[in-house]
Amino acid sequence: MKKIVVIGPESTGKSTLSEQLAHHLHTVWVPEYARTYLDQLNRPYEEADLLAIARGQLASEDALAPQARELLICDTDLYVIKVWSEHKYNTCHPWILEQIAQRHYDMYILTNIDVPWVPDPQREHPQPEMRAYFFRIYLDIVIQSGLPWVLVQGDPAQRLHTALQAIHTLKNA
Repeated sequence: MKKIVVIGPESTGKSTLSEQLAHHLHTVWVPEYARTYLDQLNRPYEEADLLAIARGQLASEDALAPQARELLICDTDLYVIKVWSEHKYNTCHPWILEQIAQRHYDMYILTNIDVPWVPDPQREHPQPEMRAYFFRIYLDIVIQSGLPWVLVQGDPAQRLHTALQAIHTLKNA
């Protein structure tokens, strides 16, 4: 089974694309656990919550993996937690860093910031310069990963087409 991670800044269509890919590829996708966790939290999140979110993300991934058909689409990975933790708290829990080093993925799909910002109570940085800042961080992550990766941009149909082409290439490699 190959694991594909959709990664990128807030409000760039990661969840939509993950769900579309799973549908088109007849497999399952791992939703972003942070959304579920934060929806149930009756207070602002704190640094310790990021560890709980990371554990929940991996538990979801592990629970859904047996249902995958050749491919598991992951709407985020722990790099996203690392980026948020370092940005907001100037540190990242060692367990998260250990899991990043131990987990294996096969491809990254990076979502560009060329789509309009959609307000959401869980999103924190709508400013264009902050979106660009986070995009550069995720771009560096995918480049440094050594894994195949693809940038998706444009309208939803273009993004889906680009991602499906890249996955097809990966499957046939």
